[in-house]
Amino acid sequence: MNNNIPYSFLDLAIIGEETTTTETLQNVLKVARHIEEVGFNRLWLAEHHNMPHIASSATSVLIGYLAGGTSTLRVGSGGVMLPNHPSLVIAEQFGTLEALYPGRIDLGLGRAPGTDQATALALRRNDMHAANYFPQQIEELKRFFKVNEGAKVRAFPGEGCEIPMWILGSSTDSAYLAAELGLPYAFASHFAPDHLLQAANIYRKNFVPSAQLDKPYFMPCVNAIVADTNEKAEQLATSFYKMFLGIIRNDRKPLQKPCESMDGNWTDYEEFIVKQKTFFSFIGDKEKVKSGLTDFFNTIEVEEIMITTPIYKTEDRLRSVELFAEIMKGK
Repeated sequence: MNNNIPYSFLDLAIIGEETTTTETLQNVLKVARHIEEVGFNRLWLAEHHNMPHIASSATSVLIGYLAGGTSTLRVGSGGVMLPNHPSLVIAEQFGTLEALYPGRIDLGLGRAPGTDQATALALRRNDMHAANYFPQQIEELKRFFKVNEGAKVRAFPGEGCEIPMWILGSSTDSAYLAAELGLPYAFASHFAPDHLLQAANIYRKNFVPSAQLDKPYFMPCVNAIVADTNEKAEQLATSFYKMFLGIIRNDRKPLQKPCESMDGNWTDYEEFIVKQKTFFSFIGDKEKVKSGLTDFFNTIEVEEIMITTPIYKTEDRLRSVELFAEIMKGK
């Protein structure tokens, strides 16, 4: 396995049962500090709304909290759902973050609402077609980051900032856009595995160099749950499986404590759907996960890998990311 591939982390700030929002956010910072220690490159947070068990709705606020609690780790959005916001506001927010934590802020951009349609209406008011103008909004955001003394509206802080922008996606549409704009591309294969290979090929084939990037930079996100034994990893993964099962059943709950096994917790059909949706998941001890990752990297060319690790107990999550880092370092 190529041990020179950078590795990064997506934290969804999922609230567990018997866990408060405050405790959850404190634990997110614990994980951030630990992944910094073991060599992770960046940590991203995703914008979600109207989800009582996810604590990352105020994404830029949380980015500041984690950047302030770490020293070298890049921290950013995976992503900001740009059609939910005026470009000026995002330029000001991320310009402020860049001023506070120079050279450590990423701005990943998506077009989905990050919620249901009713909440999208509350966010976007009378412009429910905002997502149709996502490419134009990105260009507007770029203009706010440039120095433009003649403009009537300017972003302060923000103007003159060199903040890396990324395109996020879970379909082939985003691949074409990232290639056209010449931006790095992150793919959500941790929950949308079906189009990963096709999207990666489209992005590389159609990439146009830009001022930010001269060649393609592709980073898929996968699920990774690593433990000292395969049996322990499979047990920890029951929380992860139950989370996806709740999505399928439209019965969303806080992240559940792990159980001995999923036997009796799902039907054969539900198991098939969950395993299909989470196809790019690496669950096991170091040897098993390393073997799976080696096959993955031999199948698809990546410049960086991002993982998400939905484990109930923080100490188990810390151990998992530590073991994952050892795999990536070839230990």
